Amino acid sequence: MKLGTCEIEYPVFLAPMAGVTDAPFRRLCMDQGAGGAVTEMVSAKALYYHNRGTEKLLRRPMDRGILGLQLFGSDPDILTEMALKQQADYDFIDLNMGCPMPKIVGNHEGSALLERPDLVREIVRTMSRALEKPLTVKMRIGVTQDRICGREIALIAEEAGAAAVFVHGRTRAQMYGGKADWEEIARIREALSIPVIGNGDIASAEDALRLREQSGAAGVMVGRAARGNPWLFREIRAAWEGRPVPPRPSREEMAQVLREHVALELEEKGERIGCRELRKHLAWYTAGMAGGAALRKQASAVSTAEDAERFILAFSGKGPVDNS
Repeated sequence: MKLGTCEIEYPVFLAPMAGVTDAPFRRLCMDQGAGGAVTEMVSAKALYYHNRGTEKLLRRPMDRGILGLQLFGSDPDILTEMALKQQADYDFIDLNMGCPMPKIVGNHEGSALLERPDLVREIVRTMSRALEKPLTVKMRIGVTQDRICGREIALIAEEAGAAAVFVHGRTRAQMYGGKADWEEIARIREALSIPVIGNGDIASAEDALRLREQSGAAGVMVGRAARGNPWLFREIRAAWEGRPVPPRPSREEMAQVLREHVALELEEKGERIGCRELRKHLAWYTAGMAGGAALRKQASAVSTAEDAERFILAFSGKGPVDNS
């Protein structure tokens, strides 16, 4: 699959998730077989004003493979200027038109753009004409069930120069609940000549194949199901390529990946911040496990590298669970 001039050998992507898809986690997912990834969403306006916290999101020394930078905003000139400054370090630039969070929408950004087709046209046209790297759009199927406008917005984006669209099969009103509408993804795909990548409710290799079959999407994007589960990508990759899906990892194999995750986070962010960021990830790794509640309690108290190692030993059954 091609995103403009960018060749994607294996079109299964890790979705951008704020506070989740940092460089260490992207590295793990790529190592497990993801074909591409997109950064956490980055505010173009914050970059414009040199916000230090935002600029840290751009660090990518650990990344491998195809990576897109996702920007959000509503000012065509600021979005374009910031994309131009960053494009050399990325394979494509992605415009966020999907975030449903009230703070973002209230600032007329993210999925608020779905209600402003003329502005979408101006933003995409201005960015795509200026950039050397492909511009993609991440969007939802609509605002509410009574305002399904994804097809209209996707056609505008294509006409204005977008190289591909990533479509989350939920409305803005649904947030992250309810069921993703893959049929609406199919209707968008049928209307466009550029690639459409489907997103929403992909929690297994079987889900990825069903979305591809039902929607005709050129690729899929995996979001929340990847949290604490980077092995999902090797499973989807095998199924996508027609090979047997590998078995779920053993507890020992999982512990090895946890140890790598800890090492990467500490290298990237230092012990204090890295351990704080790790707590949620370590808790996600315990999903569905016997004794998971006690492990999650222990994960919430991780503050040092030694705490993290004790958690991993407890996780792998080689050490006691700390219930203090």
